[in-house]
Amino acid sequence: MKLTDVKIAFAGTPEFAKITLTALLQSGIRPCAVYTQPDRPRGRGRKVTRSAVKSTALEHQLVLHQPQRLSSQESIQPLVDCQPDLLVVAAYGLILPQQVLNLPRLGCVNIHASLLPRWRGAAPIARAIENGDHVTGITLMQMARGLDNGDILHQEPLKIKALDTTATLQEKLAILGAKTLLDYLPILLSGHAHPQPQDEGRACYASKLEKTEAQIDWRRSTILLDQQIRAFNPFPIARTNHHQRTIRIWRAQPEPSTPNRDHCVPGEILAVDNSGIVVCCGEGTLRLLELQRAGGKRLPVATFLNGYRLSAGDHLQTTCC
Repeated sequence: MKLTDVKIAFAGTPEFAKITLTALLQSGIRPCAVYTQPDRPRGRGRKVTRSAVKSTALEHQLVLHQPQRLSSQESIQPLVDCQPDLLVVAAYGLILPQQVLNLPRLGCVNIHASLLPRWRGAAPIARAIENGDHVTGITLMQMARGLDNGDILHQEPLKIKALDTTATLQEKLAILGAKTLLDYLPILLSGHAHPQPQDEGRACYASKLEKTEAQIDWRRSTILLDQQIRAFNPFPIARTNHHQRTIRIWRAQPEPSTPNRDHCVPGEILAVDNSGIVVCCGEGTLRLLELQRAGGKRLPVATFLNGYRLSAGDHLQTTCC
């Protein structure tokens, strides 16, 4: 069977999923049905916004469905009518009931942004960076009941670089995920797939990121704080407090060495100039490079300091006020 002969349905919501949908369209595959989450309030103004997948589906005049959940026959019926050979799922965000899992002849394939069974769950990219993983990747998984516990069809590793944030790594993994799916589809369609069960003993869970996790504790080591800052970019953004004012930290880097490091306390500012703000940590020091004050814009440190006064000897708080 040729790729263009296969009947595929697609389910996904954010930019990560849009890249796969776009790749399918560019390869000549027009999904017979596209599912995405309903429009929701987003951003500072809480404006109701369509998903990235919806925008692409509308642009290409695809049949689009946005149920609140897949719990009624009405919400599932478009898939029943479509009778797809395969359902491709990428960051959809809704649980698929057993009726949907059983519907496609070739099952439901999920594009997951980790090397399963490591980092099942909602935030695999951020949790990999936060925990100091050196490698992540894409897993094509045959979906089953449960949380990311289906059989593994194929995996492609990707190195996590020292400057990677969740934003940059997500983009790389989205591109890799789309390519991996298209490369693997001929194998799946030919009947030569060999799904492998996951090793449950190696499974770990990537819980959803919460704003309460974003507060910087300067008593932690420089390495851990660097991982936290990169993991929480672009959400929920690491933050610290200075005289009851919140400062968000978008970008920082560990300092290889700092004079007077042995005589400082965590949170103490050791140096301030246009190249960065050097802060004492529980172990090592960190140079802050890109900051944002409450109600302000994300700024490089030199511009930030034009409107916010910080000096050596000032202290950033280790807990929220």
